[in-house]
Amino acid sequence: MPISDCEVLDPRIRRTRQLLQSALRTLMQNKSFDEISVHDITETATVNRATFYDHYADKYALLDALVAGGFHTLLHEREVRYGSCPSAASAIILATCDYLTQSHGNGADCQRQSAFEPLVEAAITTAIRRVLMAGLKDASPTSGIPPEMIATSASWAIYGAVKEWLKTPGRPPAEEVVPLIMQLVLPILQAAGSMESQEASPVAHS
Repeated sequence: MPISDCEVLDPRIRRTRQLLQSALRTLMQNKSFDEISVHDITETATVNRATFYDHYADKYALLDALVAGGFHTLLHEREVRYGSCPSAASAIILATCDYLTQSHGNGADCQRQSAFEPLVEAAITTAIRRVLMAGLKDASPTSGIPPEMIATSASWAIYGAVKEWLKTPGRPPAEEVVPLIMQLVLPILQAAGSMESQEASPVAHS
């Protein structure tokens, strides 16, 4: 599977994958992920089984593409790129807050789909890691810590903090919690040796 379906240029491939992802999204409104079969997905998407496997190894790979694609689309719409600076990291955190708020907006859906929550966690943290790695790939860590380890640690720190914020009763606006999360994440990113130490400021929506 490509790094991101957003990077697929062939319009026919993009259309088929969009059909499959849309079918899974529709099915998940009424069924738990465990109850959904590849047959259900292909029938809803009106494509054959062979076509499904031409694009995804299984329904788990499709879920990963659905979650990651949605997150990357949000970042693309806001023109967010990670360039090893606090403002870029703050924008990624804010996007994570907004994406999780949107995807967990329906309490009933969240409860019904709780069985596949670890899959969603893995998909989102992987998506965050990809964005961070794009900015860290040319870094020369003064700490001796590999960029891959830095990006992975930061992605889980971001996701974990945002998830904790999401379930906080009477939680503050996302813009207010971003600087707090940055206090946790900044030391990790500074290990790359390419980010200046400075206080992060709230990031507004693009």
